Amino acid sequence: MILKIFRAFLTLLRPHQWTKNLFVIAPVVFSKELGEPYVVLKAIFAAVLFSLSSGAVYALNDVVDAEKDKLHPLKKFRPVASGAISTKSALIFGFFIAGLSTGLSFFFQIKFVLTLLLYFLVNIIYSFWLKKVIILDVMCIASGFLLRVIAGSYAANVKASIWILLCTYLLALFLALGKRRHEMAVNTGNLARPVLSQYSPGLIEILMKILAFLSAFSYFIYTISPHTRNYFGTNGLVFSVPFVLFGLLRFVRISTKTDSSESPTDSMIKDIPFIINLFLWFITITLLIYVF
Repeated sequence: MILKIFRAFLTLLRPHQWTKNLFVIAPVVFSKELGEPYVVLKAIFAAVLFSLSSGAVYALNDVVDAEKDKLHPLKKFRPVASGAISTKSALIFGFFIAGLSTGLSFFFQIKFVLTLLLYFLVNIIYSFWLKKVIILDVMCIASGFLLRVIAGSYAANVKASIWILLCTYLLALFLALGKRRHEMAVNTGNLARPVLSQYSPGLIEILMKILAFLSAFSYFIYTISPHTRNYFGTNGLVFSVPFVLFGLLRFVRISTKTDSSESPTDSMIKDIPFIINLFLWFITITLLIYVF
């Protein structure tokens, strides 16, 4: 019984989504600090805090969306929608986790604390309003990834390149639109997420093509810019571009599959070709930045 309750509350935090918080560690990799244990540990701790914070946000979302989630073939199994956890218990637990992560964030500089609080604020506004507004809904989701990178730079006391911030935001917009396209394709999409009635397949298709191009082009420009070549002392980062292109195209393929109601961003982290490509990209940039 206790184990069942523990699993329900853990599921409420959606640990399978915590991989998104690896973006917190990105500034450390691209600031040539990956070989500094203390800096890496601070970044990992910051990622843990964002995992807790995002978990608290998910708890709030589950409460707000409980009735709509009951209409979804997969979301209906979420703890609140399924009745495994009451609305009151979910709210209390969510506020506790939010308070815990905020309290622990004071181990870092005040800029990190404020960024974490801004992340909370943006997601609260999203839950009650912005997720109902076309375009602003995906922009809000993308801002969460941007705030993760900014917070990571504050936590590790390193500077996040404007190019990394730009690439992160464009990529996050692309992923969010891919998720919307998939939701439109499944039968219960419009019932579970009313904002989808404001989108059209053609609009999402055009926006995804534009963002895929901008994401790849921005990353390409970053790899060949004089500042990047001088900072890392190598011209080789451009060789990591094919991995980025494959990742973008692979996600397009995943987001067009309609044989499953699972979110494409969830399917993405289970997709073997995508995982292998991500691993090869990371190994490539690590070797180019730190070895060659």
